[in-house]
Amino acid sequence: MAQPFFVPDGTLDDGSERFITTLSAAGPWAPGAQHGGPPAGLLTRALERLPEAADRVVGRFTMELLGPVPVAPLLSSARVLRRGRSVLMAESVLHDPSAGRDVASARAWLFPRGTGPAEVGPAPAHGPADGVVKASPGTWHPGYVEAVEWRWVSGSVDTLGPGTAWMRAPELVEGETTSPLARMMTCVDSASGVSAALDVTQWGFQNTELTVHVLREPVGEWVCLDAETTLGPGSVGVATSTVHDRLGPVARSAQALLVVRR
Repeated sequence: MAQPFFVPDGTLDDGSERFITTLSAAGPWAPGAQHGGPPAGLLTRALERLPEAADRVVGRFTMELLGPVPVAPLLSSARVLRRGRSVLMAESVLHDPSAGRDVASARAWLFPRGTGPAEVGPAPAHGPADGVVKASPGTWHPGYVEAVEWRWVSGSVDTLGPGTAWMRAPELVEGETTSPLARMMTCVDSASGVSAALDVTQWGFQNTELTVHVLREPVGEWVCLDAETTLGPGSVGVATSTVHDRLGPVARSAQALLVVRR
C-alpha cells in the first residue's frame, strides 16, 4: 500500500489538529493541489471524532471546495451546528495556515445508530478480483491516482461513457486505522474520473463540491463506484455514482463539475 495521505503534526491550543500532507494526496491536474478525495476523508474523520457523533452515523455529507487544497500543512477542526432531538448537523473545516484561509469545509447530518426495516444487499455481481488494472492518462500528475488501487470492471478514464471501478485507498492518517466511512469518502470524489465524458487530454472537469447520501457504513477496504457523467451546454457537468461494497449498495453521490478546455 502507498504512503498515507496525511501525517499528524500535533494539536493547537484551540483544539485544531495539524497535518502534513504527503505526495499521495496530489491530484491529477497540478502537483501542488490535492485530489478531492483526501480532503473529503479528513473532513469526515473530524466529524466522526466529535463526542456527539459517538452513537450516530452520517446520513448526508456535503463538502465545499473553497479553492485548491494545497499539498501542504493543514489544520482540521469540527463543531456541532445544530442539536436536535433525533438528528444533529455538524461542520468540519480544513484551514491553510500559510495562506490564512479555509480551503474546504463539510456539513453533515448525523442520524441515530440503530436497526432499520431494510435488509443489506443485493450484493454486486462482481468484486475487485473481477476488475483489471489500467494505466492512468500520461497527462495526469501522479499522486492520488497511483496511491489508490484500481480494478476496472467497465470503462476507463480515457474511454467515453459510464464506468465501474473498485477502489482501495491507503490509510488516511499515518499511524491510524481509517474508519470505513472516511476510507469510502477518499474514493467517492473520483466519480467524475471513473465516468469519462470528455477527452482528458483536451478538457478538464474539476468539481466544486461533493454530496454523498449514505445508506449505511461500508464494510471492508474496497468500494465500487458505478458512475456516470452528464454534461450541460455550457461549463457545468454533473457526475453521479452509486457506491457499493461487497455486500451491496452503500451510498449515492453527486458532484457539480466545472468543465473547461485545457
